[in-house]
Amino acid sequence: MPKSASVVLDQVVPACAEWSGIIKKGQHLRIVDSEGKQAVDFLCYNANDREERYFAPNTLKAAGTISLTKGHVLYSDQAQALFTIVEDTYGSHDTIGGACSAASNQMLYSVEDCPGCRENFLKALAPHGMGRRDVVPNINFFMRVPVEREGTAAIARGDSPPGSYVELRAEMDVLAVLSNCPQINNPANDYNPTSIQVIVTEPGSEVRHV
Repeated sequence: MPKSASVVLDQVVPACAEWSGIIKKGQHLRIVDSEGKQAVDFLCYNANDREERYFAPNTLKAAGTISLTKGHVLYSDQAQALFTIVEDTYGSHDTIGGACSAASNQMLYSVEDCPGCRENFLKALAPHGMGRRDVVPNINFFMRVPVEREGTAAIARGDSPPGSYVELRAEMDVLAVLSNCPQINNPANDYNPTSIQVIVTEPGSEVRHV
């Protein structure tokens, strides 16, 4: 984060929990994988027009890759910049794996009553008057889904070192929503969900609270 930044928010998000908040234009959002090997599912929306939201096709076409890192921009369905990744110590964030859910856990792993990131997204969106129709294909920070030449793909085992972080700069007022992934049926979290840290800063100005 910039040396002159003021901390707006510094919060621990427990294992398997959700979080949401408004990030003002110019503020930075840092997501820290405190203990390592922890996937974080992420969505974002124009805070002033929430029908405008993160759109994977625009983001991937602009980036020229399915794996995001520093310098890449998260674009909306209106082709407007929502966030820019300004720092990244992990270097490879998934855009195709999507969010786990109770339904997909039953479909893929034959387990019942095992909620996932989709359910967390719905809980995080509810206070903002949003719901199922607002959950779209998401980014998975600190997670990799390698794609082989023949097209096969599978979620790789979580391998981010403790303290890994990705930092995003808001290019407009953005509603950010995340799920600290509770998945224990595949290796995304190395079968051990842990807590993360969310830090919001405002470069070169007084502390503001959200």
